[in-house]
This record gives sequence, structure tokens and C-alpha cells, in this order.
Amino acid sequence: MRFLKKGDDKKPKSQSGSETKGHPDLKVISGSQISGQQPQQQPPPQQQQPQQQNITLPNIKYKIAVASGKGGVGKSTVATNLAISLANAGGAVGLMDADAYGPSIPTMMGIQEQPKVSPERKLIPLVRHNIKLMSIGFMVPEEQAMIWRGPMLHSSIRQLLSDVEWGELDYLIIDLPPGTGDVALSLTQAIPLTGALIVTTPQDVALADVRRGVAMFERLGVPILGIIENMSYFLCPHCNEKTEIFRKDGGKNTSERFGVAFLGQIPLDAEVCTAGDIGVPIVAGHPESPQSEAFGVVAQELETVLEESDDEDELTIL
Repeated sequence: MRFLKKGDDKKPKSQSGSETKGHPDLKVISGSQISGQQPQQQPPPQQQQPQQQNITLPNIKYKIAVASGKGGVGKSTVATNLAISLANAGGAVGLMDADAYGPSIPTMMGIQEQPKVSPERKLIPLVRHNIKLMSIGFMVPEEQAMIWRGPMLHSSIRQLLSDVEWGELDYLIIDLPPGTGDVALSLTQAIPLTGALIVTTPQDVALADVRRGVAMFERLGVPILGIIENMSYFLCPHCNEKTEIFRKDGGKNTSERFGVAFLGQIPLDAEVCTAGDIGVPIVAGHPESPQSEAFGVVAQELETVLEESDDEDELTIL
């Protein structure tokens, strides 16, 4: 993927011949526009370009990926509410939507604007609920499918990191697509991640994929900061009785098996889904709810893990 600025000689055309609707100063070439092109022949190994160097982002203290081994576990909901919880605790937070195939951050954060471009030709993040936001979803129509090959995904990830004015942040939360595909690999090649969070639900079918996710990050040399169990139980709004709908303590048991931190359990509640659909995450719209309190606990546990990691790094330096 590359961005075309005003004044470029050529502008991308869709297969129907009309221009792709998108940012007025920034055009995104989607996969549908290149799907008919023949892939370029790879040069011989001795002529291949060396791997691109890491993007350092020195003004961002913690760069944290939020991942899940499978879809449907509420990963983006967790990433969104965790980001707001960290901001409520006084942190400067950015949230990057790295799911090019299904960007959900624009909907969950209730913002459909297009980012402006700075005089330095960098994208200026949108801000909602005190969070700096960037997503491919801000720059393409909601109904447009992103049919991208691996190299285009890699390019888009690098641009969302290096071509955005993130400024000084305590946390950059990066919402990955589900699974163990190209985006996670591209991200780890692009920036030195502080670590990854794994989101799961209690049942075995989700936990099996958690193990694959943990194994992937271990192979990539990315520390696992902790496991978050979403939809852990249903809390009756009338009598406060707790019901484990799926299973009990699956995420906690898995964290113990791998020797990583268990950051907490998030209750299952319809209000969490409704809040995301209307663009006001539950931590922002209902900060006193049990669900918001649970996200606050997860944020506190994450801060503790990061502080302990910093202390270990200081001891290593000494």
C-alpha cells in the first residue's frame, strides 16, 4: 500500500473506472484495485533488498499489541476499554487499529471522520475519549473490502506507525486482527514491542488458540505481558448472582500453565456490546458499572507488570 498525495501524476482507479472514495489529501490503494495485476517476479536472493529497519518511536514508552488466537472473543472491545481505562488513570494513550480486513475502532469509538494531514505530510490522529486514534477504517468507505496481500499489509502497518504524528505517549495500544497471520509478523518486524496481551474466553475452543498465540509471540521474541479473560461470567443485574456460562477459570489456568500474568476477568453483559455499537465504550459511558471496574482492574494489573518489567531492565543495566 502507498498513499498518493495531491499533485501525483496518477490516481488509483477502481475496476469500474471511478476513483476510490477516501481521504481528500490521501488516497489508499486497496487490494481490489491490484487483484488483477500479476505479482512481480522476485529478484534472485543475492539481489533482494535487506529487511527494513525497525521504527523506534522513541516518544512512546510502551508499545503493546492486543491479540487473540481466534475471532469472536471480544478483543477489540477489550483493547478499546483498556485504552480508556489507562487514560482515566492518567496515561497518555494512543490506539492503533491494525486490523485492515475488519477495522472496528471507528465504530466502537464513535468517530467516522477523516484524519487531517500536517504540513510535514503526516496523518494527525483523531481524538475521542482522550485517546489518539488511527485506523485504515478512517480512510476508506465502510463497505469497501480490503483485499490485500502480505506485502501490502506490511506496508500499511509501517505507515500507520511511522507516518502518523503520535506525539508523546505512555501507551500505544495496537489492536491486531485475530489469529496468527501476517500482521503480527509485520508489526514485530516494524517496531520493538514492549509485549503482547492475549484475550480469550473461558472455553476450551478459545484456549487452544491462546496456546498457539502464545507460541507465535514466543517465536517472534515478544514477551507476553498477560492474559485477559473476556466474557468470564454473567452478573445478574437484579440479584448480582454470578453465573459461569462457558467454563470457569480457563484463562487463569492457561496463564499459570505458561507462567504469564493473569490480568483479570471481564463479565459478560449486553451493555458492553451496546456501548460499542453506539460509539461510547462502557468505560466511558458507564464508568461505575461492574464491567468498567473490571477493566480498571486489568489496567492496574498491566501497569504493575510493566513497572516490574522496568525494574528488571534497570537491574540488568546495573
